[in-house]
Amino acid sequence: MGAPSYAQRRVGKIDSQPATLNQPQTMGAPGPSPLGTGERPPLNHPLFLFLLLIPALLLTSCRSPQRDPHTLVFLIESSPANLDPRIGTDAQSQHIDELLFDGLVQRDSNFRFTPAVAQSWDQPDAKTLVFHLRPGVQFADSRPLTSADVAFTLNSMRDGTVVSAKAASYAAIDSIATPDPFTVTLHLKRPDNFLLTNLSTGAMGIVPAGSGKDFWQHPIGSGPFRFVSQQIDQNVLIERNPNAWVPQPNIERVRFAVVPDAITMALELQKGSADVAINSLPSDAISALATKPNLAVEDSPGTVIQYLGFNLRDPILSRIEVRQAIAFAMDRDLIVQNLLHGRARLASSLLPPNHWAYATNLARYPHDTDLANALLDQAGLHRGADGVRFHLTMKTSTDENTRVLAAALQQQLAQAGIALDIRSYEFATFYSDVTRGAFQIYSLRWIGGNEQPDIFSYTFSTARFSPKGANRGHYSNPELDRLLDDAAQTPDQALRRQDYVRVQQILAQDLPAINLWYSDTVVVHSPRLTGVHPTLSGSFAFLETATLSDSYK
Repeated sequence: MGAPSYAQRRVGKIDSQPATLNQPQTMGAPGPSPLGTGERPPLNHPLFLFLLLIPALLLTSCRSPQRDPHTLVFLIESSPANLDPRIGTDAQSQHIDELLFDGLVQRDSNFRFTPAVAQSWDQPDAKTLVFHLRPGVQFADSRPLTSADVAFTLNSMRDGTVVSAKAASYAAIDSIATPDPFTVTLHLKRPDNFLLTNLSTGAMGIVPAGSGKDFWQHPIGSGPFRFVSQQIDQNVLIERNPNAWVPQPNIERVRFAVVPDAITMALELQKGSADVAINSLPSDAISALATKPNLAVEDSPGTVIQYLGFNLRDPILSRIEVRQAIAFAMDRDLIVQNLLHGRARLASSLLPPNHWAYATNLARYPHDTDLANALLDQAGLHRGADGVRFHLTMKTSTDENTRVLAAALQQQLAQAGIALDIRSYEFATFYSDVTRGAFQIYSLRWIGGNEQPDIFSYTFSTARFSPKGANRGHYSNPELDRLLDDAAQTPDQALRRQDYVRVQQILAQDLPAINLWYSDTVVVHSPRLTGVHPTLSGSFAFLETATLSDSYK
């Protein structure tokens, strides 16, 4: 087979919410509602700030600044946390790593597996996988990529050489044999239907043998681009990899510029000092930028899912009636229409609706404040003299979209007597708290990882409590664990679908998390960037085939 296109590369399990400001912020009692027919947003809403800055922009930025015409400036909200593909699980790390590294296999736009570094593979039995590597593949520093590098990459996660949340994804591997430089044989303890997924580009990145804990400082991969430099909280520079085995990208260099503030990001795009941003701008800014002749907006349905996570070790949130009451008290449709400008679809499952394992007959939670109040009354959680039943705290990053979402939830939950306190932190602090379980409620997005049903094990299996996985809320259900184990080992897809339908039914009833909506993939770019084809997961893979003109308009 020939070299694959960008559409055949993919991202892995990414759990993300971008950051903006750098100081902790706290929101207590509800203020003016950001939602509602006929109500305007508060004066500090990003739309007003954006509109106020437009005249100044037009006066001071009539022409684009001089810069290298061969370098694409790509705006991102936060620095990648770790560019070692064995470790980084935040959005920026995995999106950039997907351009720098390869997996053994990759998936096409229909989620089918296709060759990558492994040009073919065999499965003699349910517990043996044999990969035949593509000859001539080199790392960016010209070292040949061999079976020893593949074995080292997997073993370094499995044996603790690096501490990785991905390690549990390879727990089914018993041993790895490398009989020659181009053959890798995986002997399994048990069948694992998701091993190929976890060996695919984006979920896995093959690193050179011997790469240690400081590999993130100068990562070396075999992907279409190669790493040049990184300045934390400022930028990451990558360039076309002359040793890549895939077709050479048209774009010579990409500078990922960290711009935490969404308003500044919008202004940088409009005045021409940046070329592209994806899924990082508030809906108000997108609508305003779409009217500008020097910018283009690509908007398409996506699979990125926003969700609300609960800590089930909390004495209040451990009660199913409380979680269900919160679901009924929320008006997700109103949020989508008013805050997101319709750029999302409501979600009831983590899986995309077109997935073979997607279940339709799930418990639903339409907006019903009366039912939310009734559930809490029946649970004995009565209102006090001030009308409040209890307080909960929602942690967020300082991303404006998330803060406005939290403010909307604060207003809606207040109607059920729930006082929601909001505390916003710089992203690294927020994400650290979430991964170590220091929260009551939080909201993040799954990017790409929810395109395969092993996401249920990764996020809800008892064996995947953080840091072994993403079960940060410590949800545990023996029936669910049994169904997940069975689905991971059963070769019959019809039987696996039965298991996953039941899994989704249990989760929809128990609500360890609430699936909110699938966000559209929105790319805003300058006209000198052409051939932009967004992926469902909002990855950066379109950079592999897009074209950058030398001229500015």
